Amino acid sequence: MIKSVSLPSKVQFIQFSWQHILLLASLYVMTLGVALCVRSNLGSSVISSIPMAFSIAGQQGLAPSLTIGGYTNIMNMILVVGQILVLRRRFEPVQLFQLLIGFVFGALIDVNMYITSSLVCDTLPVQMMVQFAGCTVMGVGIALEVRCGSITMPGEGFPVAISRVTGRQFPKVKIVVDVTLVALAISSCYYFWGAWQWNIIGIGTLFAMFYVGYIVKLLNPRMGWFDRLLGYRPGFRRYLYGLARYIHNRNQ
Repeated sequence: MIKSVSLPSKVQFIQFSWQHILLLASLYVMTLGVALCVRSNLGSSVISSIPMAFSIAGQQGLAPSLTIGGYTNIMNMILVVGQILVLRRRFEPVQLFQLLIGFVFGALIDVNMYITSSLVCDTLPVQMMVQFAGCTVMGVGIALEVRCGSITMPGEGFPVAISRVTGRQFPKVKIVVDVTLVALAISSCYYFWGAWQWNIIGIGTLFAMFYVGYIVKLLNPRMGWFDRLLGYRPGFRRYLYGLARYIHNRNQ
């Protein structure tokens, strides 16, 4: 006898959609912070250091010509494959949605790089202010993204996988992974240019490694307003009826 499968209710679907609308907004805020850090020329954030190195190399004909967002997508795919290799049978297929989240993340980086393209940081005070603003905005975005409770980003999913297998605490594993990414970015600089590139890995990168985490820690106890926003149930049908009524009345 075939068992009937109950479909998700309308309310569940609306809540799911609302959750991921807020997730998209959180990713936009996060990638705006990433773009500002890149524009500061004091060093990119950890997650964008390797993509930035390869993107600049691509502009100079030293690597395939892709945007920072494009190389971010490639790196995210590698991180997801790394999770599969680490977890093996314990890897949950639902975590493949990290690829979708990672793709959106990369695309939004390119969007924000375009939006901030007119930003000129030619003096040290301006560079410092932009870097500080970028790290702050990125910390806010990460705090919001984590609160959404959806699929994790590949940059967090990989250290989570290592933590599960090794039994080591996630924060310690995360630090090791971040340091490894920075080391690989430095190696890329020497491979492409034979020298350290301070606009890619600089004092701003070191600042971001500590300050962004501090912002997330500072905001976590103060996210009650966002929890209430997550619990909000938008009356989409009511809004659509209202819009239709407005258009109908206006055309009369």
